[in-house]
Amino acid sequence: MIKTHGTSRTSAHYARMGNEEREQIHLATLEILQRVGIEVHDEKARQILAKGGARIDGIRAFLPEFMVTRALSTAPKRMTFYDRNGKVAMRAGGYNAYFGGGSDCLNIRDHRTGERRKPTLDDVRQAVVLQDALEEIDFVMSAVLPSDTDQIIYDRYQMEVMLNNTTKPIVFVSPDFAGCEIAVEMCEVVAGGVDAFRERPFATCYINVTSGLIANEEALQKCMFLAEKGLPQLYIPLNAGGVNSPHTTAGCMASMNAGTMLGIVLSQLVREGAPIAVPGWNGGPYNLKTMVGNYVLADEQGVPTEMGRHYDLPVFGLAGSTDSKVIDMQAGFEVTISLTTALMHGANINHDIGFMESGLQYSFQLLAIANDILGFLRAATAGVEVSEETLALDVIEELGSDGNYLGHDHTFRHYKKPFYGQLIDKADFSMWQDRGGKTMEARASDLVDKILNEHKVEPLSEDVQTALQQIVAREQARVKRDA
Repeated sequence: MIKTHGTSRTSAHYARMGNEEREQIHLATLEILQRVGIEVHDEKARQILAKGGARIDGIRAFLPEFMVTRALSTAPKRMTFYDRNGKVAMRAGGYNAYFGGGSDCLNIRDHRTGERRKPTLDDVRQAVVLQDALEEIDFVMSAVLPSDTDQIIYDRYQMEVMLNNTTKPIVFVSPDFAGCEIAVEMCEVVAGGVDAFRERPFATCYINVTSGLIANEEALQKCMFLAEKGLPQLYIPLNAGGVNSPHTTAGCMASMNAGTMLGIVLSQLVREGAPIAVPGWNGGPYNLKTMVGNYVLADEQGVPTEMGRHYDLPVFGLAGSTDSKVIDMQAGFEVTISLTTALMHGANINHDIGFMESGLQYSFQLLAIANDILGFLRAATAGVEVSEETLALDVIEELGSDGNYLGHDHTFRHYKKPFYGQLIDKADFSMWQDRGGKTMEARASDLVDKILNEHKVEPLSEDVQTALQQIVAREQARVKRDA
């Protein structure tokens, strides 16, 4: 029986590729690592790889097959994330699928005015509160890049806001290696110590790697740092088929997968058993019609996730986004399709719900709408309980064809279980008119305001809040000294 978000799914799976296709991509990956190699832009990483058996030629590392096989044998098949209070929140592995927001959009679509504007740190706070409140959202990200903070250390401010305004797990992004170190330091303060955070991690770093064949310095440093600490990491090289890799899906995926394998090898050489997740998106042709980095493309759907399934490793996926600039039919179908494919392929940690305009704009309304869509999809793909209680033969025998099922105790026991949604309107026309005749977009705006006005998050202790403020202040003072 397969578990996802606490709901069993016994049949609703979809495999984009079979074992033969996956094995062919794996074998091609091994050849790329041995014949082409990966650019490794960090001396310490090259030394570790060389000691582990790699051949180093300048900045390029060539990995033999045994290094990959050995690393795959020690990389954990699951990642467990906790909430801020130490309770299990996500078991990322197998076909368990969890969903959350995204990070660092340069613009926000104001849910009250419809204006596309620059976001502030208070928008980060509101995004976190909204994600904390929405039932189908399992983890939290910063959503937007605040324009009213020091841009050198904006991520430190984001992290302080996230830790203060959610108890759910957090996925953070930092533009430099120091930011990753600071984020972990802040988490350790909240957890009550280094060991406490390692034993029950409630946050993880999304590491952006330049491409499948180029491992940049900051990504490698983060990989080694998190592995040394035994903390989970999301190591994500991304290719653009036809730009930095073959335009064909198989060729793009094989070269991207080579970079993924390098990250797995490096993490396991640093510390066997260090948890690491692999990409669940890209690995397919870039949009050469527009040369815009789109978030929802047909050809790549499920392909990298299939490779994660091949290795039985946690997958960091992408879902609930749109390349539309407004909330329209395109937004609706792209959000729904991407959520559906992520859920049915079994990508484990799916981010970027609420992203619009190819990741340049964030929408609170779209996040709220996607929450309803995701609830519908989870209900539609859940296993069906067949038991004496659910078959209800005694009720059928008692009431027959003309009995009052509406007033029966059996109905009262079960009527709250089906999915209804907060925003989906199923009333007739007159009822809809009486309620204001609002579109889903308008209803979503109302729901966002209601949550922001009413939802309360359990606060951190004053001592911990002060400690986080001091870390951010220390970073700000350092930036001023270095200026």
